[in-house]
Amino acid sequence: MPKTFARHWPYPRLIAHRGAGKLAPENTLTAMRVGHAHGYRMVEFDVKLSADGVAFLLHDATLGRTTNGRGRADARGWRELSQIDAGGWHSAQYAGEPIPTLAAIARFARTHGTACNIEIKPTPGRERETGAAVALDAAWLWREAEVPPLLSSYSEEALAAAQDAAPGLPRALLLDTLPADWLQRLERLACVALDAHHKALTHALVGAAHDAGLRVLCFTPNDPERVAELGAWGVDGIITDAIDHIPADSLPPAPPLPGA
Repeated sequence: MPKTFARHWPYPRLIAHRGAGKLAPENTLTAMRVGHAHGYRMVEFDVKLSADGVAFLLHDATLGRTTNGRGRADARGWRELSQIDAGGWHSAQYAGEPIPTLAAIARFARTHGTACNIEIKPTPGRERETGAAVALDAAWLWREAEVPPLLSSYSEEALAAAQDAAPGLPRALLLDTLPADWLQRLERLACVALDAHHKALTHALVGAAHDAGLRVLCFTPNDPERVAELGAWGVDGIITDAIDHIPADSLPPAPPLPGA
């Protein structure tokens, strides 16, 4: 599957980080709407599990930074989490914005023609459980969709569980720095793409990934000149906060892989 899927890459080149970068409260339905209003047709966001197994959007393992809640996010059931304010921390205009479920984001994305990069963000200790549950939910929520969501994670355990649970969904391995065996890790997990910090990439490395039949994504360049440079290198997906400074159509579609 990886080489076949990567050859027919269906995703936009520019991707809104956590929905709308920093313009709206991250990982909320409002952020997805703001990203869409800026012309972005692909969004990246983080998903973890509640205590009772509901897949919902949140970056951190704890609630304090981006909500008015406190403590471990996975210690709360969904009924309690759904009452938490996930917008007031950002600005007064977003006070009362709720934490969304993955199901709510799927409904929005499919209705508005928005592709999704779902980062599986397990609370420590729940890697395999989260990887499997998010993959199963995504497979159901995007059933018969023309463009499936791309699953990504720093956790190789979570990605392996996602592979077992929903092998038909494409996957990418997230890396801040690239170890010597990065290609072997991607191949072991049957990933379609490398998703690396943009500072870890070189033109040669992007070429090596393409030669191996893989696509390359990166995060989170916010300088238009750097984004243009990465585009010139052939990076296939660029996740950015600067959706108000980098037009969604400022790069051409990703080029075909060598030999495709």
